[in-house]
Amino acid sequence: MKYEIVNLDQKTVVGISGFTSNEDPRMQAVIGGLWERLYQGGVSAGIRNKVNEYAIGLYSDYSKDGYCVTVGNEVSEAENEDLAVKTIPAGKYAKFSVRGHMQKAVAEAWGEIWKLDLARSFAADFEEYRSADPENAEIDIYVSLR
Repeated sequence: MKYEIVNLDQKTVVGISGFTSNEDPRMQAVIGGLWERLYQGGVSAGIRNKVNEYAIGLYSDYSKDGYCVTVGNEVSEAENEDLAVKTIPAGKYAKFSVRGHMQKAVAEAWGEIWKLDLARSFAADFEEYRSADPENAEIDIYVSLR
């Protein structure tokens, strides 16, 4: 799978969070529920100071038990006291660009990424949804590197 190495500045994400793991039989329900609350629950509309309208799916706080998933938007300043605030650290990332059905393309891409021998740092990995068309989405996936 093709990717490019990029250096990113620190980003602040505001949204809603949950905890899961790849072994959790409820993983898809946890993540899907967060996305549903973000859009159908009206959370996205209340996020202030958005840098753009790109949705972010952030994976952080990795431990032996799993990881935190935060869905939301990048903001210029965090002013939503009732929402989760997470930082994507500045640094080196492998950037994968995928196109296609939103859920299927992302799931297939992660399946391929997990097979790669990347020098992952597990600081923060994230998906940036550059279009909202569920059938023909443009998604960039960033994997933090050492």
